[in-house]
Amino acid sequence: MNNDVSVSATDVDPGHAVQLALLRLLERHPDYSQRQLAVELGVSLGKAHYLLKAVLGKGWVKAKNFKRSDRKLGYLYVLTPQGVRQKLDLTQSFLLRKEREYEMLKSQILSLREELAANARAQP
Repeated sequence: MNNDVSVSATDVDPGHAVQLALLRLLERHPDYSQRQLAVELGVSLGKAHYLLKAVLGKGWVKAKNFKRSDRKLGYLYVLTPQGVRQKLDLTQSFLLRKEREYEMLKSQILSLREELAANARAQP
């Protein structure tokens, strides 16, 4: 899976995590096939089709036909203005959650360091 688009289900609402990853991936690679999308997202081809149909149905992405060099009909997936806004909203939610997690981790690390220091002082 490509790390620059990866978002795990624990990062944002599970229903939105894959949508964010898909929107980011389509923005970078509008010519990807459903099979390529599935591989990059780490989902089955059927799940990729389902996810793509969902964002198309919501009007976040438009599909345009084009001819591929191997003479097969393909699609070019383009984020709509609504899709760009949705991607930004999902990204903002992701960032806020990560910042909260970061602050919580910093607090836990400080607490653990203090606990270790106290235990080290208590050792004979």
